[in-house]
Amino acid sequence: MTNSMKKFTLTPICALLVAGSAHATNGMLMEGYGPISTAMGGASQAFDHGTAAMAQNPATLALGSAQPRLDIAIGFLGPKVTSSMPGMPDAPSGGTSYAMPAVGYVTRSGALTYGVGMFAQGGMGTEYGSNTFLAAGSGGDVRSELSVGNLIIPIAYQVSPTVTLGATLDYMWSGLDMLMAASPMQLGSMVTGGTGGLGGAVAAGALNTATWARINFTDNDKFTGAAKATGYGAKFGGTVKVNKDLTLGGSYRFKSMLDDMKTGNGSASMTANPGAASGVTFMDTGRITIINFQMPSVLAVGASWQVQPNLMVAADLKSIGWAEVMKGFKMRFDSAGMGGSVSFELPQNWKDQTVLNLGLAYKANEQLTVRAGLNLADNPIPDTTVNPLFPATVKNHVTFGLEYRTSAQGAINAALTVAPSTNVTNGMGVGISHSQTNMQLMYTRHF
Repeated sequence: MTNSMKKFTLTPICALLVAGSAHATNGMLMEGYGPISTAMGGASQAFDHGTAAMAQNPATLALGSAQPRLDIAIGFLGPKVTSSMPGMPDAPSGGTSYAMPAVGYVTRSGALTYGVGMFAQGGMGTEYGSNTFLAAGSGGDVRSELSVGNLIIPIAYQVSPTVTLGATLDYMWSGLDMLMAASPMQLGSMVTGGTGGLGGAVAAGALNTATWARINFTDNDKFTGAAKATGYGAKFGGTVKVNKDLTLGGSYRFKSMLDDMKTGNGSASMTANPGAASGVTFMDTGRITIINFQMPSVLAVGASWQVQPNLMVAADLKSIGWAEVMKGFKMRFDSAGMGGSVSFELPQNWKDQTVLNLGLAYKANEQLTVRAGLNLADNPIPDTTVNPLFPATVKNHVTFGLEYRTSAQGAINAALTVAPSTNVTNGMGVGISHSQTNMQLMYTRHF
């Protein structure tokens, strides 16, 4: 592959990925990365499934072809979320379709495989109309969109004919938009401290006579967030070929090291409606800081078994460390007008999540391979603390896919995921229904 070809192919895709976002389904993580793994229930630890391995177990990159490989993928995520409150009309989320591009390239030199890729790691979000009960009478839309992406540098090494090792260094970025409405009592219950003029005003009851209050920050862009951060991550993994048919694998992804997400100074606002007694509208502008938001560690082990020459089955077991990173969602509003700050926390108390990935691949002929799988998980969010803005409550998934080889050097892969509806009721009495239908499409080219 020539340098000019690399530049032509990767540059526009990288530009898309910088703006990409994802709404994920194992908590805030994807049910699978790349259509090959996804079609097999997200199993990935012990077989070759292309460059998406750098987002899961990088050691499996050494199991692939010795030829350079380029994967170009696009995913379409279709969440269906509806919130409800007794005696009020249901509030369906308008966030029902999200595009998610990805790209990966690897090449080999002797026993060493290396490359580069960009993938959305995960996220979550919803969009509710200004006329829904979630707007609390404020007359404004209610919305959240959290996205986390990675630029990944992987290496994999063939230690022996039966053992491979791999590792990655990930450059990460995150973005968040939020338009949140609440009663002053609800907003006040989230306050954990304050300083200066703003802190004094809130402590003195400046919002007490209002009927609604809002915290708003958005860049009005579907693909980026007003609050932004960058940072790093890493993972390592290995595989062992027990015999010609059975391979074992495992990997560990470290908790991320992201900076605090911040908006620009003056680009966030805190408002409340006119108080009945004072007749004065409360409004202040400033900066929002999301404090110590991180993506979790992931420990995964798995196996693949070549049952017959044309049939492979695979299974993984993952433990996702949500409890460490999602105790609470912490924000600070630094006032640009009144001076001082107010700190808030939305309690979350997520628990660690166990995910079982099961899949099979059947090679019908030299051109066509059919895949299917299950992704079975528990819901990491306690019912009492789940928020309609962040309803990452989907549990189980049924997956399907196929691969069609267009030539000796090229192939097209597709995957479909169906996640049945989950229904929970939080501590405020809000019911949340969440299901998803997701698709992925990928073109592969060997050189």
